[in-house]
Amino acid sequence: MKSRSPLRPRVLDIYLLRQFIPIFFVAIFLFVFILLLIDLFANLTRYLNNDVPVSIMLKVSWFYIPKCISYAMPISLLFAAAYTLGDLYAKNELTSVFSTGIPIWRFSLVLLVVGLFVSFFTFFLDDIIVIPTLKTKNDLSRRALNEFVTEQNTNIVIMARGGKLIYSIDYYDIDRLILNGVTIIEIEEDGEFVSRIHAPSAEWKETHWEFRNALIYQFIDGILRVNSLESNTEYDEHPDIFRRSSVKIEELPVKEAKLLVDDLRYLGLPYFKEQANYYHRFSFSSTSFIVMMLSISMSGRFRKNILLMSLFTSLAAAVVYYVTEMLCMMLAGMNYIPPIIGAWFPVFLFINLGLYLLRSAKT
Repeated sequence: MKSRSPLRPRVLDIYLLRQFIPIFFVAIFLFVFILLLIDLFANLTRYLNNDVPVSIMLKVSWFYIPKCISYAMPISLLFAAAYTLGDLYAKNELTSVFSTGIPIWRFSLVLLVVGLFVSFFTFFLDDIIVIPTLKTKNDLSRRALNEFVTEQNTNIVIMARGGKLIYSIDYYDIDRLILNGVTIIEIEEDGEFVSRIHAPSAEWKETHWEFRNALIYQFIDGILRVNSLESNTEYDEHPDIFRRSSVKIEELPVKEAKLLVDDLRYLGLPYFKEQANYYHRFSFSSTSFIVMMLSISMSGRFRKNILLMSLFTSLAAAVVYYVTEMLCMMLAGMNYIPPIIGAWFPVFLFINLGLYLLRSAKT
């Protein structure tokens, strides 16, 4: 008996995985299929009105699959874990396990490892695959429905260098990197006027903007004077800052999202919402691990309708987590709480709650 006891937990891990994995794959297939149908039927009338071929509809759905997998991963884990453990409880199979002195947290440890692995997997899945395929899907859908989205490249006003420079642009040619109708106002930190530059256009030359027929207005000896701008190499704001108003951080990979936050901070523009979303990109990946903890800790707390009640309470706990996360992100976006707190507070709160529930779970 002593030689077999170290193997017993490993055998139970394999047994639990064999029960869990088929349910998980069935659940994720069903949830992905439902999400694809929802997206298809939501646009079906418009597809038919625009005579969109079936091949294009299928192509749009194909590129939407990675996003559906990302959406379905946490809820599939929750459902599979709750169903597996609830079924084992209902069949009294865990009675023999608990009689050996193995607690619920040790018996379910392999599921927690699966949840942790899926959390890391989801982060890289979103950053590498989901974001580009979702953009492709949206572009295909817009072209099929004859929806043309123009970037906000007219009447642009931005602040640079902490508010010391104010750019006013009539039109920005994104393809050729040319600013048309350029006005630049420079002020001191105390708001005192320094100079005003006006130019019909400016072209990006790898490291700086080169103005055409630029004039600079300055007070010299108390008199406002106008001169031609001789050198302008110090105006080196990157071209991307003139198109940031049309960029959504949700559509950017992590590295580009960080650059967007840095640009907004550098320009002196509100950046709290974007920074909260940047931190949320990391914190949200832990959702799979959290819902797995909640599902395990909720299982087996009932004597009647064990399977149904385990599923219901696990889903209810996950809903509370999502609502808490939504409220914290909203407060962070409005700068009522720091962005990093808004993104990570629900994670630490529910991880600690899950650990407490695991310790107090029936065993």
